[in-house]
Amino acid sequence: FLGTVAVKPKLLKVVGVLLYRTLGETLPTGLENAAVVWGMCLQYVRAFPAEARRAGFRGPLPIAANRLFRAILANPSGVVFGERTQAESWQAIRMPDHRINLHIPEMLQALSQLENGLATTSEEFPYVLSAGERRTETANTAVRDISWHRKGQYGALRISPQDAQALGCSTGERVELRTARASARVFVEISDRMQPGHISLPNGTGLEYTDAAGRTVRRGAAPNELTDCMRRDFLAGTPWHKHVPARIERLSATSSPTAEAT
Repeated sequence: FLGTVAVKPKLLKVVGVLLYRTLGETLPTGLENAAVVWGMCLQYVRAFPAEARRAGFRGPLPIAANRLFRAILANPSGVVFGERTQAESWQAIRMPDHRINLHIPEMLQALSQLENGLATTSEEFPYVLSAGERRTETANTAVRDISWHRKGQYGALRISPQDAQALGCSTGERVELRTARASARVFVEISDRMQPGHISLPNGTGLEYTDAAGRTVRRGAAPNELTDCMRRDFLAGTPWHKHVPARIERLSATSSPTAEAT
C-alpha cells in the first residue's frame, strides 16, 4: 500500500477510500470506517517519532503506526499516543522565540478605553438588557415546541426585586419591553440573581413552529429582533447582545394579550 502511494502520489487524494476498501475489509464488522485512522496513525508517527516511541509505539514507520492503530482499536476509552517533555511542548509553538505572544496592540488600545466608555443607558432606555441568556431549559432555535419546558415561565423577562418594586409589577405579569429597534410583550420573572438595572431574556425563543393541529404558533420573544446591529464591537463587528439599552412599560388591563412581539 505504501509503495503504491509513493509511486503514485495522486492516490493521496483518495487514500481514505483505498484504506476503506483494503484494510477496512479485514476489520471487525462495524469498524470498517476506522481504517482511515490507520493513515492518521502513520502521519502522526512520521511527524512525532520520539513522542510515539516514549508512548510505546516503536519500530520502523509502518510497524509503529500499526501498533498505534491496534492500540486505538483495543482501547475504545482512549489511549496515550505520545509523551512529550515540557521543553519540547514549547518548541511546538511556531514563533521565533517559541512563546505565545499576548501583546496585541489593537486589544490593548481597546482595553485602555473601556474605563472611559460612554454611558449606554439613558432616561428613555434605563435598563441594560442581556438578549439571549442561557438558562436551564433553553437550548437553541431548533427547539421551538414549548412542551419540553418544565421550569418557570417560558421566555420570561428576568428582573431584580428592586426593579420590580419600582415598576410595581410581579412575577407572571405581562409587560412591554422596548429597545431602540423593536418591542415585545413578555412575562416577568422576578429573580434575586439579577442586579438592579439589569434585565435578561433567554435564547432560543420567539420563533414559529407548527403544533399537532397544524397551527402556526409563536411563543416568547426573539432576542435578535430587539438587538440593534449598529451597536456592535468595533473590531469583530459582533452586536452587543449582552448590553442592549431597554425600557419596561406596564400594560393596561385592556391591552391585547395575543401579540408576542412587534
